[in-house]
Amino acid sequence: MANLLFYIFAFLTVACAALVVVNKNPVNGAMFLLLSLVGMAGLFVMLDAALLAFVLLLVYAGAVVALFLFIIMLLDTRPEHLKPFKKLSVFAATVGGALLLLGVYSLSHRVMLSSAPPAGPVPTLKNYAEQLFTTYLLPVQVVGFMLLIAMLGVIVLSKKFAPVEDAQ
Repeated sequence: MANLLFYIFAFLTVACAALVVVNKNPVNGAMFLLLSLVGMAGLFVMLDAALLAFVLLLVYAGAVVALFLFIIMLLDTRPEHLKPFKKLSVFAATVGGALLLLGVYSLSHRVMLSSAPPAGPVPTLKNYAEQLFTTYLLPVQVVGFMLLIAMLGVIVLSKKFAPVEDAQ
């Protein structure tokens, strides 16, 4: 049963990730990204990493995908306004795909690592929170500030300015 669930979640994740890339409609692409993240969360639950699955769904599926949808809706992008691919873009995509296949091939022919239990204390939610609010407080604040700047930039870019008429 566990193998069947793994294959279902893995297929869901990979298929939806591929549909994110090839989909011409950006709203549908964002929805496929959401489904791909749900598949990843299912894989994390199968690995007994429920906290990581919850954080993935909360942060990425809840916040980042919602932000993507707001950006898509504010910019009002339509597929009919898209330009065809240039030769350089096709070449770069081909090279990137070849590198991806080479990486998958090299990973599949590696020797498996031993599954010895990690040495040291077992990480808990208290340890994560302590690290987050002490050691990594500045990077978290910087990321939050960058998201705020991105959101303000989208609002400015999407604002439709009316032509100013002369008062004379």
